[in-house]
Amino acid sequence: MFLTQKLPILIVLFSFLVSPFLSFASKAESEQPINIILNDWTSQIVLSHITAEIFHNMGYKTQFTQKTSSAQWGALQRGLSHVQIEVWQGTMEKMYDRMIANGGIIDAGTHDALTREEWWYPDYVAELCPGLPDWQALNACAHIFSTQETSPKGRYLSGPWEKPEAAKIRALNLNFKVIQAKGSNDLWAELAKAKQHKQAIVFFNWTPNWVEAKYKGHFIEFPDYHADCETIPEWGVNPKFLHDCGNPKKGWLKKVAWQKMPIKWPCAFKTLKNINFDNEQLASLALEVDGNGLTYQQAAKAWLRKNQRLWKNWIPASCQ
Repeated sequence: MFLTQKLPILIVLFSFLVSPFLSFASKAESEQPINIILNDWTSQIVLSHITAEIFHNMGYKTQFTQKTSSAQWGALQRGLSHVQIEVWQGTMEKMYDRMIANGGIIDAGTHDALTREEWWYPDYVAELCPGLPDWQALNACAHIFSTQETSPKGRYLSGPWEKPEAAKIRALNLNFKVIQAKGSNDLWAELAKAKQHKQAIVFFNWTPNWVEAKYKGHFIEFPDYHADCETIPEWGVNPKFLHDCGNPKKGWLKKVAWQKMPIKWPCAFKTLKNINFDNEQLASLALEVDGNGLTYQQAAKAWLRKNQRLWKNWIPASCQ
């Protein structure tokens, strides 16, 4: 989940130029554009472009709207936006459950990809801190993760998204201080610098993303996640505090839609439910942008050209 290119703040109308792989467009049920949400990480943006191209092939008009992961729910519920292609359990489950229960938003299926969002370190750090990936090894090695702004504590470099990392540090009595990166690019810059000098680093990472396609490393293994960890202090290894556990290790990755999408654009919704990516596919897509320098649009079009049989099978025969 990360962003390397600036996105326009205003709604961006998707290009309607016919690409070489767009070959059997049909008449859409509605002339109104399907509004697809763009978040701020690479795989989500590329998948949004892929989805828009598929919808365009089917005869639909599409638009993009840039929304943060917290601001997107109201837009979806009110029908101002219609599709979100990547909803992560680790950061969005609570709002997803609430909005599904409240109405206005419907589940549009689950990707094969399994997600995880957790503290992560490159593989060479294990030689500097014996006992990893067990979280209990961290305190004995805290000094090697120390920086000028955190000394004598170790630095945990968090992402720019809201996560209860400070609460986890307190609950597990870790000798670490949270330093929040301003953007995902800061995470990757710090990783590259640390790897070049073989310095210890532990930071917020997730799967699927491009890092796993380029760097070898491991997640810290905290006590197994349970929902009670977030609501019942007595649960877990520290009876006084919440968040004394890790994050889900095999989280889901869902798609959601405005509740009236199946009525207004039935074929688009059926196709959306069939769109499905696994970890390797998403990591490779993100690598094309963040590792190989393609734009989001270029990465999407390249994937569509290479995988025509796959994505055309996502479109129900009755809709072609």
